[in-house]
Amino acid sequence: ALTVRFITRRFIGDYDPTLEMIYRHMAVMDGEMVHFEILDTAGQEEDSLQIEEKIKWGDGFAVVYSVTDRCSFDEVMRLCFLINHIHSSPKRSSSSDQPPVVIVGNKKDLQFDRMVSTEDGENLSKALKLPFYEIS
Repeated sequence: ALTVRFITRRFIGDYDPTLEMIYRHMAVMDGEMVHFEILDTAGQEEDSLQIEEKIKWGDGFAVVYSVTDRCSFDEVMRLCFLINHIHSSPKRSSSSDQPPVVIVGNKKDLQFDRMVSTEDGENLSKALKLPFYEIS
């Protein structure tokens, strides 16, 4: 939903969140045309080789969890560690700069179903030294 909202500028609630999709989008940022290829993962359990290939593919990452799902929050640290580890590997031919990573807590409007506090997200982002946002 976050990716579809970014591309279309509107919320579309009728989509299949279990399908992995690559979206292509162009936008002007700071006066320059930017071409995006966004891999919207299905968020399903995958083996480590599949996850590694997806991380190698990316140049920037939004690690998104649901504030209504503690297990998705618990995956954030592992995914951020993998991103850091894979992109700092000497096997990578590109520069040793780390890709941009942001932590995003989604579904902030579902206060009655909340299982992860804003403070939990903020504390994790401080520990990992990454930006953090909560959105709906």
